[in-house]
Amino acid sequence: MIRIREIALPPEHSVVQLSFEAAQALRISTSKIRRLSIVKRSVDARKKPDVKIVYTVDVAVDGNENKILKQCGCKRASIAAGKYYKVPKCGKEPSLRPVVVGFGPAGMFAALVLAIAGLRPLVLERGGDAQTRHQKVQQFWDTGKLDTRSNVQFGEGGAGTFSDGKLNTGVNNPRIGWILEQFVKAGAREDILFDAKPHVGTDVLLQVVQNLRQRIISLGGEVRFNAQVTGFSVKDGKLTGLQINGAEEIACEKVILAIGHSARDTFLHLQQAGIPLEAKPFAMGVRIEHPQRVIDESQYGAYNPVLPPADYKLVKHLDEETVYTFCMCPGGYVVAAASEEGRVVTNGMSYADREGENANAALLVTLNPKDFPSEDPLAGMYWQQQIEEAAFRVGGSNYCAPAQRVGDFLAGRPSTGAGTVQPTYRPGVTWCDLHTVLPEKITGALKEALPQLDRNLKGFTDADSVLTAPETRSSSPVRIVRDESKQSVGLCGLFPAGEGAGYAGGIMSAAIDGIVCAEALMESL
Repeated sequence: MIRIREIALPPEHSVVQLSFEAAQALRISTSKIRRLSIVKRSVDARKKPDVKIVYTVDVAVDGNENKILKQCGCKRASIAAGKYYKVPKCGKEPSLRPVVVGFGPAGMFAALVLAIAGLRPLVLERGGDAQTRHQKVQQFWDTGKLDTRSNVQFGEGGAGTFSDGKLNTGVNNPRIGWILEQFVKAGAREDILFDAKPHVGTDVLLQVVQNLRQRIISLGGEVRFNAQVTGFSVKDGKLTGLQINGAEEIACEKVILAIGHSARDTFLHLQQAGIPLEAKPFAMGVRIEHPQRVIDESQYGAYNPVLPPADYKLVKHLDEETVYTFCMCPGGYVVAAASEEGRVVTNGMSYADREGENANAALLVTLNPKDFPSEDPLAGMYWQQQIEEAAFRVGGSNYCAPAQRVGDFLAGRPSTGAGTVQPTYRPGVTWCDLHTVLPEKITGALKEALPQLDRNLKGFTDADSVLTAPETRSSSPVRIVRDESKQSVGLCGLFPAGEGAGYAGGIMSAAIDGIVCAEALMESL
C-alpha cells in the first residue's frame, strides 16, 4: 500500500475527486488504483473562508509500488507503515478470576482485553445497565428527581456515555487504532477510524456500550450491575477480597480499580483502608454556551452547511493559573450531571448528528494542591463538594443550575434573564451572580481570561453568551498511587486505572490506561 498525505479538497468534493487527486499525486491513471482507504480526514480553516477538507489515504495500485513512488517524485507519498496492537496472550490462568471494578472506558476495555485473553473477568458496576440508566437520567433532567446509583456519572459506560463521545487524544499510542476498531464493531460509525476528531454521540454510545458488554460476556466474562464495592479485605499487604454493597464478600487476588472521577465514597473507603492517595492538580469552572452558527462563522469565515459543526480549543496562560476550554460539544447541550443529593454539577453532551442550536464547552481554571483548602489528600474532592452545594442553594435547591450572561459576569452585576442565547441546561437555570457560587480563585481568572480568549475566537465573549455553573468534574482531584507494575504501592493485587485513579483524562486515554493495567495484571501472573 502507498500512503499519500495532504490531499486538500473543497468541502463539496466527491469520492471520485479524491481518487483522481490520489492518482495525480502518483502520476498514474485512476484505473490503476485498485483500492483506496481513508486513513485520516480533517478540516483546514487556516485560510478562511477558503476551507479545505484534508485527507491522508492508503491506495493499492497495479504495478510495483517502489517504482511508482520513484517515478512520481511526490514527497507526500511513501510506503504505508502502521503500528498494530494485538491483545497479548496470558501464560497462566489465575486460581481466582480477575475482577474489574467500574464499567466506564477504562474498566470496559480492561475487561475486554482480559476476556479476549481467556481470563473470564468479573465486572462490578455500581450503577445500572445502559437502558435503565438512560431512563433514570431522563427522569432527572425532566423532573429533578435524582437517582444516586444510576446517573450521568454512574452506570454502564461511565461518565463518557453522557458526553459528546469524543475519542481524540493527544496521546500517541498503538492501542488507539484497536480501540476505535472495537467501537466500530460495537456499532459506532466507521468514520471514527479516520476522522482527526472522532466522536460517537450519546445516542449511539448507549447502544455501543451494551454491545461491548455482550461481547465480553460471549468471551466468558460476567458483568454485575448495582454492585458497589464498599470495602477491601487485606492479608499481609495483599488483596484477598472485596465487600459488595456492604453485605457480600467476593474472594479475589487481582483487581483493576476503574471507579471514575466521581466515586467519592470509594475514595473514602480507600483512605480508611490505608491505601496511599495523593492530591493532584485538576480544574474547575463553568460551561459556556454560544449559538453554533456563531462558532461556525468564526471558525470557517462563513457558514457552510456542507461543513461539520465547528469546534474550538482555547487556552490562556495567566500569571498563576491557566484558563482553557475542554470537552467542547458542537451542536450540543449543557446537562445536569449530579451524582449526590443536594449538589449541582454540569457537563456537556451532544448527539451523533450534533444538530443542537447551541455549542458549549467547559471553561476551566487550573487548580493545584497548594490552592486546596487543606493538605488532606481528599481536599480537592471536599472543595468540589462545597462548590456544588453552594450551586444547589443558589439554584433554588431543586437541581436548577446557577447561570449568568457573559456581559453581566464581566460587568459584575447579576443576570435577571436570558438574552439572545437560550440556555439548554435541564431541569432549568436560575439567573444570578456566579461570584456567589464560585471562589474568587476561579472567577478572577475567568474575568481576566475571557476578553483575551475573544481575540482567538471572535464572539466568544458576546454579552448574551451563557455561563452555567459549576463544572467541577472535569477530572479527578485524587490520585491512587501506583508503582511501575501498575499496582497500588500500598496493596499488592490492586491495579488503579483510568480517570478515577488519576491517570487519564478522557474516554480514549482512560481506555488506553485500562488496557495497560490489564496487560500489567496478566504479566503479574
